[in-house]
Amino acid sequence: MGMLFGFAPWIVYWVLVGNVPFAAAVLVALVIAIAAFVVSRVLGKPGRTLEIGAVATFVVLAVLTFTLSDSFMQRWIQPLSNAGIFLVALIGLLIGKPFVREFAAAEQPPDIVKTELFARITTVLTWVWVAAFAGMTVSSAIPPIVQGDATILDTKTPLSFVCYWVIPFSLLGLAALASRWLPDRMLVGIDDVARETSFVAYDEATIDELYYLAQEHANREVGPGKEAYNVKVGGMGTPLTGDESRKSWPSTYKVRDRRG
Repeated sequence: MGMLFGFAPWIVYWVLVGNVPFAAAVLVALVIAIAAFVVSRVLGKPGRTLEIGAVATFVVLAVLTFTLSDSFMQRWIQPLSNAGIFLVALIGLLIGKPFVREFAAAEQPPDIVKTELFARITTVLTWVWVAAFAGMTVSSAIPPIVQGDATILDTKTPLSFVCYWVIPFSLLGLAALASRWLPDRMLVGIDDVARETSFVAYDEATIDELYYLAQEHANREVGPGKEAYNVKVGGMGTPLTGDESRKSWPSTYKVRDRRG
């Protein structure tokens, strides 16, 4: 549901553009993008690149729609909007905030989010979406480049409706299917992956006390119906800033179904 929430402005825009005046399609999408951003802030969610990028993209499209000719927008509004979501997804990936990870992290327990496997899966899935958005952008740019009078309203010229609509939304559908299919395959064996975490203990704590605290901390992190096992404590703790009497100790653990 998280990604559906993030895609809401784009979904509304794709449904409306070509069916209502461009200004109406862009303004409605912009209002929804702003609403989605505000709702996330009210709920205390961290800034998500897809939501922030949607607001920026539709602000730009709104300015272009009201300043450029209708004939220009008929040719270029589709490739421009596709380029917008492509850049949003790519920039988020390059700055270390892939949008798939941001949404997936909100639906997974902390112990899974911290694993290298989770990071790898969400990175791969984000690249899948980036590739789809890139393909959508390239495809929708072909008609106005090859055929000067192309328009997204043309339903008779194959080059127009195939490149503006058929190919881009086929790629979008394939990316959605991949997002459903890939995680199940890539998450095989996740319970055997050691999760990394840290806990706080006093400097003079004995080894038995450290392992007890590590076990308790790990059990709090795992999801319902699960339990931590094979808990290991790192060899050296880091003193807390402003409190030299306590240290942050690294630890790892594995997860299994709760017994009994």
